[in-house]
Amino acid sequence: MNQTIFHLAFPVTDISQAKAYYIDGLGCVPGRENPQAIILSLYGHQLVAHLTKEPLIRQRTIYPRHFGLIFTQEQDWQELVERCEQKQLLFRDAPKNRFVGSPLEHRTFFLEDPFYNLMEFKYYRYPEAIFGSYEYTQIGDRS
Repeated sequence: MNQTIFHLAFPVTDISQAKAYYIDGLGCVPGRENPQAIILSLYGHQLVAHLTKEPLIRQRTIYPRHFGLIFTQEQDWQELVERCEQKQLLFRDAPKNRFVGSPLEHRTFFLEDPFYNLMEFKYYRYPEAIFGSYEYTQIGDRS
């Protein structure tokens, strides 16, 4: 079976600062680089930080735009929390549990990089809630 890899490109205003955050902080593996962009591996998925001269604006809330990963092992989620704390990365929303006691229960936290890109990292107690549990309508904190 072929493995499909997710790709996401996002804006940054400083490649060196992006490297410091994503490689030294978050633990990404660096790939190709030029003065305009760097490829990063985030748990085997491809991120590309592209240099922009356009002004970047912080979102008022975590919605609507953010990206991230869903861990299938709670320990992996917890290890990333601990790394982010140790590296003093900015938590936009601290680690917490959502929908406790329901089939949608999950652990989540949000990071904000120096360029205002938001990332969410989750672990679902019940894996069927990742794509299923259609009888429930809650999605995030706004619903």
